[in-house]
Amino acid sequence: MGPQHTFAATAHVFADLVSTLPADRLSGQGLDDWTLRDLVGHTVSAGLAGVAEALGRPATTEDITTPEGYYALAKTVDPAFYQAVVARSTTDALDWGARLGDQPAGQVRRFADRAVAAVDAADPDALVTTAAGGMRLANWLPTRTFELVVHSMDVASAADVRVDLPVDALAESAALAARLAAVTGSGQQVLLALTGRRRLPAGFSVV
Repeated sequence: MGPQHTFAATAHVFADLVSTLPADRLSGQGLDDWTLRDLVGHTVSAGLAGVAEALGRPATTEDITTPEGYYALAKTVDPAFYQAVVARSTTDALDWGARLGDQPAGQVRRFADRAVAAVDAADPDALVTTAAGGMRLANWLPTRTFELVVHSMDVASAADVRVDLPVDALAESAALAARLAAVTGSGQQVLLALTGRRRLPAGFSVV
């Protein structure tokens, strides 16, 4: 399954997941300081709405050539700039959570359908404008699938519901995380942990 099909399958699973969320849980704990509504809003913004928007902003140069390169860029920027980006992400999560209104499931389904339709109609070699610069769609989409996969698990855990993610999406996202660890200097550490030889430090993250 290619990046476009994997993204589409994951987008639909996320929309299905949101439809199972109890309404009285939306204002409860989501992730860190975010409510569950904020978390869903962030996921819609990063994993769905942002895709259609990027496809509407063609790039003229290919600045990042791999999915792991997209995330690795955060390790090289000025820490103050990175913290500003994180702060904007929280504001964005609050705004998008509020935009979902009283019927978030229906809104999420519409955003998922729109994103999937846009991706299905696009050339995988098309250059799109991302937060890290110009990228080929086929190289950027796995980062959006990664967002959907990881945050779907966050949402399911926070709401105490089940989510069955596509095997291809899990494999693609796990491979992306491993490649990111490798290019940012934690490859051996992660491989040792995955093979049961050593534990990762508390709070360790590749992103």
